[in-house]
Amino acid sequence: MNFGVIVAVAIGYLLGSLNSSLIVGRFYGVDIRHHGSGNAGMTNTMRTLGKKAALFVILGDVAKGVLAYLAGYLICGGDHQGAFGGMLAGTAAILGHIWPVFFGFKGGKGVLTTLAVVLMIDWPIALGMLSVFIVVLLLTRYVSLGSIIAAFLLPITAIVFGRDVGAIIVFGIIAVLLIIMHHANIGRLLRGTESRFSFKKRADISTNAEDDGMTDAKKAE
Repeated sequence: MNFGVIVAVAIGYLLGSLNSSLIVGRFYGVDIRHHGSGNAGMTNTMRTLGKKAALFVILGDVAKGVLAYLAGYLICGGDHQGAFGGMLAGTAAILGHIWPVFFGFKGGKGVLTTLAVVLMIDWPIALGMLSVFIVVLLLTRYVSLGSIIAAFLLPITAIVFGRDVGAIIVFGIIAVLLIIMHHANIGRLLRGTESRFSFKKRADISTNAEDDGMTDAKKAE
């Protein structure tokens, strides 16, 4: 592994560690990991802080995946070697999102960043997986189920359509990462307790805190 690849992976990881939901949450004075599902991602941001905050998270998570790939591609010289560097840097960005060095190694599941990276590597497959996700979401309203199925099909689709070995391996690693990160969701899906997606924002956080305090006071009485 040459020095350029090491630099590309390091940059990809650091970009990935800029967790958009945690950064956006700070503007609201909220650590998203302490609310809702506890996941530092777009879905929990939407449920807790609303659509506008979720939009900024989407833009941030997608941007860092794209930038990580481009950084790897350019640092490693473009062409075939650059594509390899882009895949490694993109994968490192996903790892950074999941285990961000700037936020105590506790991040999100990496779905949006993964979509951006796969889009840069192979846009037809990325759009296909996005279509699968949307169809499952519309049919079930489970974000997690759509993400899990799309991740599972990612390397299989790459094999079916004859992509090169490097892309298949990277897609396989990404798929395993995403499925592992959804292990709690899989358990809730099997138990029938998984939350369904809604565009409605949950009740105000400060109101919830006051309500919790009132409830505790009543219990104390």
